[in-house]
Amino acid sequence: MLRGRSLSVTSLSGLPQWEAEKLPVEDLLLFEVSWEVTNKVGGIYTVIQTKAKTTADEWGENYFLIGPYFEHNVKTQVEQCEPVNDAVRKAVDAMNKHGCQVHFGRWLIEGSPYVVLFDIGYSAWNLDRWKGDFWEACSVGIPYHDREANDMLIFGSLTAWFLKEVTDHADGKHVIAQFHEWQAGTGLILSRARKLPIATIFTTHATLLGRYLCAANIDFYNHLDKFNIDKEAGERQIYHRYCMERASVHCAHVFTTVSEITAIEAEHMLKRKPDVITPNGLNVKKFSAVHEFQNLHAMYKARIQDFVRGHFYGHLDFDLEKTLFLFIAGRYEFSNKGADIFLESLSRLNFLLRMHKSNVTAVVFFIMPAKTNNFNVETLKGQAVRKQLWDTVHSMKEKFGKKLYDALLRGEIPDMNDILDRDDLTIMKRAIFSTQRQSLPPVTTHNMIDDSTDPILSTIRRIGLFNSRSDRVKVILHPEFLSSTSPLLPMDYEEFVRGCHLGVFPSYYEPWGYTPAECTVMGIPSVTTNLSGFGCFIQEHVADPTAYGIYIVDRRFCSPDDSCNQLTQFLYGFCKQSRRQRIIQRNRTERLSDLLDWRYLGRYYQHARHLTLSRAFPDKFHMEPISPPTTEGFKYPRPLSVPPSPAASQASSPQSSDVEDENEDERYDEEEEAERDRLNIKSPFSLNHATRGKKKLHGEYKN
Repeated sequence: MLRGRSLSVTSLSGLPQWEAEKLPVEDLLLFEVSWEVTNKVGGIYTVIQTKAKTTADEWGENYFLIGPYFEHNVKTQVEQCEPVNDAVRKAVDAMNKHGCQVHFGRWLIEGSPYVVLFDIGYSAWNLDRWKGDFWEACSVGIPYHDREANDMLIFGSLTAWFLKEVTDHADGKHVIAQFHEWQAGTGLILSRARKLPIATIFTTHATLLGRYLCAANIDFYNHLDKFNIDKEAGERQIYHRYCMERASVHCAHVFTTVSEITAIEAEHMLKRKPDVITPNGLNVKKFSAVHEFQNLHAMYKARIQDFVRGHFYGHLDFDLEKTLFLFIAGRYEFSNKGADIFLESLSRLNFLLRMHKSNVTAVVFFIMPAKTNNFNVETLKGQAVRKQLWDTVHSMKEKFGKKLYDALLRGEIPDMNDILDRDDLTIMKRAIFSTQRQSLPPVTTHNMIDDSTDPILSTIRRIGLFNSRSDRVKVILHPEFLSSTSPLLPMDYEEFVRGCHLGVFPSYYEPWGYTPAECTVMGIPSVTTNLSGFGCFIQEHVADPTAYGIYIVDRRFCSPDDSCNQLTQFLYGFCKQSRRQRIIQRNRTERLSDLLDWRYLGRYYQHARHLTLSRAFPDKFHMEPISPPTTEGFKYPRPLSVPPSPAASQASSPQSSDVEDENEDERYDEEEEAERDRLNIKSPFSLNHATRGKKKLHGEYKN
């Protein structure tokens, strides 16, 4: 019999953890079901991929992922093999004998977990019969024209069939199945309807209706308890999907979600309070050299500077050493991702920097995929001009070097008139003329298909950020995911993030928010909001987030204009920092990465599995109630050393990167500060159920 323990705090690598009795994994089989297993669609792929190693280390050969089969993904990501587990092997064989096509192998990611992949198209001939089975199970009909919902029904039916075969041959082992999002939910509904002996968990990473409502600029958080849910879903023609999602939530033994803000949303949208909040983590890789991530920042920043030299040729009248690179990245959801408030803040930041005659320039990248038909010719020309100029300078350098070398060998100090002849001067003049440009640098790197109606470009036209010489804020829209093979900006996303100074993600709807979390792990400061799961998580565990490079904009209890002003002040304060202050802040930001490591956050999932076993098999597994521990003593404190924001110590104009206060060296001892952080971290393993007791306010203003 398994019994839960009360929480106690111990230390592992300086971090507290939940000391709980381990599950008897040798007597259990764990399946995670998601449409994004080996199939990248959104953030759930990142959750499953990064969590796989931690889970595989704990569960070993008894951990399996279930997803759809797509040939192009399997060829590059999966090593097919025969199942070692007897129950899984028999299940795969039984389904293949009955006209299905089930593939088994190892997913070639960290941890190399086993994957079971169903070929959806191969089993599509069963669709009408399975629609009838689904109607009998939960009285939800799926229209024939909704291709995605039909695919999810096939996927769910195959999943339920597979789980039945596994439980029939499990030889006394108990099965836990965790289903991610409504796409996998049909399998959960059918499994429960058929009374399969499995413990089920349903995890929602965002509610269907919540995403739709926020995208429509509806005052969402202020009216959570006022929506007519059925009416809203029906008007958006997603009522059947909403019913699938809601049925999955209510059928599961344990319902989890990724953040407190999404728990509040789910309680109103899906009419069930989550049992456990399971924050998303990352695989944190620590460098053996403490400041290696700072070296990577310098290296990749130089590559971004090369791109900027080409993009702004002819208008490169700003100092790249005093230029900050800011970026926003993610799905092109103009309002949900906060691109609207970000652009408005950039307009105000541009005004402040010009008014104070600042010598700092901010180059802002929008990495948001949109419909394009090719690269912008002017952008390609800029990179070609830069490369041609570099080649010219390199060839002249070789020529000068040889003349200088020969002169010194002869024991002579060379005359510059001998080093530079008329032809060399002509080449240099031609090089200067080639960098002249009549037009302004483009605000987009591609030709946009919907240029006239594109929300970002339309806003840029309205606020007048056209990359003119007088603008201290320059804007570049890159409507395509980054790739190391791109002829424009040959960097992958991680390299680009490491080279930037600040990530800005002022989202209105962000159930978790992997983009600022990824910035944190790489030691790059970021802006998030108190409407994102990540922002709420950091507020809970860090006493002064700004000191650690996490700027949290209040979009929940402030008006849109106030939120915009707050974001502008964050950006302006960041621009006023000295180079030394930014280095110190990056060191602090990187130290927060321990909070986001799956080695620790994975324990929330462990708690959910304990709970579902105790509910599904109460005679064999029992878990005593766990009361939320008091963890007020465990929290990242506000650093006592150099302030992260120069507001209290700087003049209104930014100080030069070369000028440093000698006293700052005495006030900042990184090793001492880092050790204090390790000892004062607030425990992230308060394995309490979703927020209870204290009533949460939905918000006062629409942002």
